[in-house]
Amino acid sequence: MNKLNPSIKHHTYVGLFVGFWIYFFTFYIRPFNGPSFSDSLWWEFLSIGFSLITFLSYFISTLFQDSIYQQFFKWNIFFEILIILLFLFLNLIFTYLYYKSPFLNGILTFSEFSNATFKSAIIFTPILVFSRRFTIKFLPKEKKKKENEILTIKGDYKLDILKILKSDLVCISKSQNYIEVFFIENGILKSKLMRSSLKKIQKELFFLIQVHRSHLINPQHFKSWKNQNIVLLTQIEIPVSKNYKKNISTL
Repeated sequence: MNKLNPSIKHHTYVGLFVGFWIYFFTFYIRPFNGPSFSDSLWWEFLSIGFSLITFLSYFISTLFQDSIYQQFFKWNIFFEILIILLFLFLNLIFTYLYYKSPFLNGILTFSEFSNATFKSAIIFTPILVFSRRFTIKFLPKEKKKKENEILTIKGDYKLDILKILKSDLVCISKSQNYIEVFFIENGILKSKLMRSSLKKIQKELFFLIQVHRSHLINPQHFKSWKNQNIVLLTQIEIPVSKNYKKNISTL
């Protein structure tokens, strides 16, 4: 899974759904032995508690998920597995504590409880994965998403970092052992000098087009040709060398 719907609102709906699922599964399937007198009221309280705990565990996992996504602005199978395992772990710990509370006074040990709930986890996890994938359908259209994508440009120094919208990046130019990143902020062209190489940046930001050995441009900001050797971008002019003219011949 390399996509994620980062909306906490949508994942709250997922949490509510899995919470209700846990309630019905626990109350009607009863995955482990209850009191010897099979008190339905005991199972009712257990199921309601498990349902609420499942929702809260998923919501906490969603907050961790949001933190990871805001840090890296990407999602992959490793992050997906990490969040699901975090949710299952939190849910197991909290439901067991509730089960052993004086209110319910469960008799199973943690090992016995884990084994008893493992079967339900096997059934439950694919449902969770499907629900999470379903939220992707509510993402904005791909084109709009790409335009609003946040780029993280990092230099060689630890504090050399710049986060901007992809649509705001105008061009990147080489300046000896540095690069100068030109971007739009509040309608004004600004720049940031960073310790890095143009070659490294080109590998990371593959959508940029090289027009000169010292210049990469964002095709979204191409306006027109000023003459045979210069192109006009948003609020800036960039030279074009003969060897790279073919790269922008279709713009």
